[in-house]
Amino acid sequence: MNIVQIQKFCASLPHALSERKWEIDYVYTIGSKMFAVVFVDRAGKPHVSFKVDDDLFLQYADRPGFIPAPYLARAKWVQVKDLKQIGDAELRALIQRSYHIVAAKLTKKLRVALALL
Repeated sequence: MNIVQIQKFCASLPHALSERKWEIDYVYTIGSKMFAVVFVDRAGKPHVSFKVDDDLFLQYADRPGFIPAPYLARAKWVQVKDLKQIGDAELRALIQRSYHIVAAKLTKKLRVALALL
């Protein structure tokens, strides 16, 4: 996937909103909680960060092309620094899983309002 495809996929998830933050990052949220961050670094290389299941964090953080996400690793986020190291279907599945992990932690009232329950 390229950066535009990743951004379109993130934006296509139900109730997902995007906002440009920190000058270069596109942050995707559900209920004002981040589930993905997409950006292109100064060298022109795309990166995407997202939350993973707590018990899988070390597995992904040690995988080639992945690193613990700067500033977010303590919350079990990883960053894909080399998109060639992951297939499109797997990347979509991981971003979607991040979306669901974050959505599940929203308040019950908000999940009801967003029709997530």
